[in-house]
Amino acid sequence: MNFKEWYAGRSPQERRTLGWGGLAVAVLVLVGGLLQLQASVAAADKRVADKRGDLAWMQAVTPRMQATPAGRSDEPLPLLVDRTARDSGLGSTLAGVEPAAAGGLRVRFEAASFDAIVVWLARVQQERGLVVESASVDGTDTAGLVNANIVLRAP
Repeated sequence: MNFKEWYAGRSPQERRTLGWGGLAVAVLVLVGGLLQLQASVAAADKRVADKRGDLAWMQAVTPRMQATPAGRSDEPLPLLVDRTARDSGLGSTLAGVEPAAAGGLRVRFEAASFDAIVVWLARVQQERGLVVESASVDGTDTAGLVNANIVLRAP
């Protein structure tokens, strides 16, 4: 028995009930879809606002970073890393600075702003010409925050 035969076998009252029930389900699905779409748009708007805030912060920090005099060439690398990390707002997320193989320096950040780490890396490259030998960056539960292990090396 197909649907048409089954439907035709129903009484007029049952067919009317099935019609209204089908209409109600369609309306509920449509409303649910619209609510989901609205939630997605709101989440996207929040992400855009967060990124605009990050951009404004980076634009505000850029002149200060460019005006910062280069660090002393005789400053030990661990002190340079600590000083520049604190100046870049990463002091509280700096989890460790350790010597690495062949004169490198391993730097660990926990729950640090990814954008701030990128700005900080540009700064240490500018001040001392340090280069990133390797980096491992893992996301956290909070958007924009990462755990990072970076090995820096002097040229």
